[in-house]
Parts: sequence; C-alpha cells; structure tokens
Amino acid sequence: MAPGRDRGGQLGSQAWLSPTDLWPPAGHPLPVVPGPGPAAFLPAVLELAGVHLQTQQEVKLRMMGMALQVVRTNGVLALYNGLSASLCRQMTYSLTRFAIYETVRDRLAGGSSGALPFYKKVLLGAVGGFTGGFVGTPADMINVRMQNDMKLPPSQRRNYAHALDGLYRVAREEGLKKLFSGASMASSRGALVTVGQLSCYDQAKQLVLSTGYLSDNILAHLIASFIAGGCATFLCQPLDVLKTRLMNAKGEYRGVVHCAVETAKLGPLAFYKLRKHFGLRVPS
Repeated sequence: MAPGRDRGGQLGSQAWLSPTDLWPPAGHPLPVVPGPGPAAFLPAVLELAGVHLQTQQEVKLRMMGMALQVVRTNGVLALYNGLSASLCRQMTYSLTRFAIYETVRDRLAGGSSGALPFYKKVLLGAVGGFTGGFVGTPADMINVRMQNDMKLPPSQRRNYAHALDGLYRVAREEGLKKLFSGASMASSRGALVTVGQLSCYDQAKQLVLSTGYLSDNILAHLIASFIAGGCATFLCQPLDVLKTRLMNAKGEYRGVVHCAVETAKLGPLAFYKLRKHFGLRVPS
C-alpha cells in the first residue's frame, strides 16, 4: 500500500504527495501556459523603448538611454505603459497567426510523406501573418498610442485608461475606420514577421537536425530560434518603423508612401532604429 493511502486506495486526511504523484502519467502531455499572453510581459520594456526610438525625429538616444530617460521622467512603472493593449494585441494578432500556421501546417504535413518544402512554409507563414496583422491592427494602434503618450505635452495626451477604453474612444471620437489605420502596413509586417519567425524556425530546426550532430533537444531549439529571430528582425524592421509612425500620427502623413519618404529623409538607417539591440527583441 502506498504511503498516505488507506485500504480503499483513497488519500487519507494526513496524506502526502511524492513528486511522482504530481507528474503526468506516461503518454499524457505536460501542462503548458499559453504563450501569447505571458509572452507580452517579457518584451514589454523593449517594445516601449522601441516605440520611443522609432517616433523620435532625430537619433538622439539609443536603447539604454531611452529606457533610462523613461524611468527618470516617469518612474519604473512607466516602462509597462500599454501593457493591457500589448496583451490584447497578443491575444488577437499572435493567436490568429499561430493558429493558422500551426493548424494548416500540421494538416498538410499529415497527408504527406515528409516535411513541407520551404516555399510552402513561407506561403503559409505569409497568409497567417497577413491575416493576424489585420485582425490585430486595432489593439496594435492602441498599444503604440499608450506607449508613446508620455512623450506628448500634457494637453495632447490621449490618456487611455486601458486597451478597451482606447478602442472605445477611438471608435467614438475618430470613427471605426480609424481603428484600422495602418492596417496595410501592419498586415505586411505581420506576414514578414511570421515568415521569419515560424517558417524560418521550422526550416532552421529541420536543417540543424539533418546534420546529425544534435537531437531534438533544447539546444537545437535555441539555435533555430536564434536564426529565426535574426531573419524576422531583418525582414520586418523597416515596416515596423513605418507602422509605428503611421499609428501614432495625427494627420502629418498623407499615406504609407509619404511616411516612407519623410522617414528616408532622416537617412537610410532611420528604418533600422533598433539595430543596436538586433536579436534582443524579436518582433512579435
């Protein structure tokens, strides 16, 4: 009879559990925490600094300088401005693109003899990312506005209480169409990010495992993730800068082309304002 159990096999009042009692039985998957929500907490500081870097008209501060300036002027908690909107964005944009890519990929792979060719992964990533970018545009716009609000003069601040308040006020004060301002840029960026993150990750992991030097372990996943992060950052950074500027604009840009031209006047590196921490913050 196992310790702590009575003759009927039930746990007694003074029962204790061994570590093996807490482990799932063989054949059962391990419990996991859904990724998009918790993942929003970790890069929130880098994301806020990124928005501030992308919206400055001249390159005056770098990554650490921008973060320190935010802390000095607004306090440590200001680094998490827009966290509710970031969570809302992850639960719309990331959920959609991951669901489309993972579901369709598994179905296609299940009906074939081997792994999908790379071009199919790219097409699938582009479709999933484009759809997710469009669905997540309203939350993305509120996220950008909330993170950049502290840079504005007090009279020009929007002061959204949270993501839902921001969505409601934009729809009421500026119209429903405004919620999808920058949707074309966000969708195009989402397509490139998903190709870089998911398609390149799957392909990189396949290539790493095919060498025979590594098995399907955490090191192989880390290497594949590093490659995918670099690809995603390089592909989408110019669109990320334009998307941030368009969503935070108050009518100063006539469209995507005008925004691109005005940004280009600051120099070609204006499209890569986060190059100093390349690979640290993978676009999401």
